[in-house]
Amino acid sequence: MILTVTLNPALDTTYAVDTVIAGSTHRVRSVEVRAGGKGLNVTRVLAAMGVPVLATGLIGGDNGDRIEALLAADGIAASFQPIAGESRRTVVATDGAEATGFWEPGPRVSATEWNTFVGHYRWCLNRASIVVLAGSLPPGIADRSYAELISLAREAGTGVVLDTEGPALRRALFAGPTVVKPNRAELSAATARSVTGVADAVGAARSLRDGSATAVVATLGADGMVASTANGHWHAHLPAPLPGNPTGAGDACSAALAAGLLRGSSGSSGSGGSGGEPKWPELLVEAVAWSAAAVAAPAAGMVDPDRIQELRPAVAVEEI
Repeated sequence: MILTVTLNPALDTTYAVDTVIAGSTHRVRSVEVRAGGKGLNVTRVLAAMGVPVLATGLIGGDNGDRIEALLAADGIAASFQPIAGESRRTVVATDGAEATGFWEPGPRVSATEWNTFVGHYRWCLNRASIVVLAGSLPPGIADRSYAELISLAREAGTGVVLDTEGPALRRALFAGPTVVKPNRAELSAATARSVTGVADAVGAARSLRDGSATAVVATLGADGMVASTANGHWHAHLPAPLPGNPTGAGDACSAALAAGLLRGSSGSSGSGGSGGEPKWPELLVEAVAWSAAAVAAPAAGMVDPDRIQELRPAVAVEEI
């Protein structure tokens, strides 16, 4: 089973409009309200692909109640730790080609609430082979918190996919996650390098790894993605970018990476990551296909399995 951790979940609202113009009034064609945050987007993609998954994290208030209700309505298993604060909201306006987002910071989490969650996380780890740590940290949670969760997962023999940014990413690298998945901007910020093309991305990804066993898979939008690992470096991409809503494409990539690691693990609870080095070219084909299918979907956290089947043969993977 895969455990997803969303420390700053959100009630996501996506507005479909004809075009997005700053300073203008927009008439909304349709509204999609979903349980969101990076980790929950990963959860929904995994569930859609039939991968066993459990969602955990911190949740509170009326927004938190609605998030849990939406997950339950979708048949997604969840075990959240309640907090006193109100879970945040996010709003995305999209014309089908581009998206404009508004992200609230999230509720402040107390030290007591965090310590209680860590105990709950330990219990959840006993059921998991792979854990996905994804998204921002809410106010009150220290930058070292992801590193703490990674260390606990490593003690349990559980592989880790990490998708975060800034100081939390840099601190977490020292704990040794299995895979980190920055986007172009996050990779550039983490390495203080300009990342404008594939060669830049490979160099920055190698720098981020700094000789460690952690693999870096960087998503580059229309340029596909690059992977830098202890056993090689690859560029994976489609012949041409697909039109659609890019919100959630990176989360679909994280889901594909986690599913690939799960397939490569022993499959027994708490022993993930013991199946050896992943077959990266095959894993990158899946990651690109899942991400592209998410771009074609109407909202973050959605993929069409039939679309993934169509996209797989078109993915090119080149060793660098």
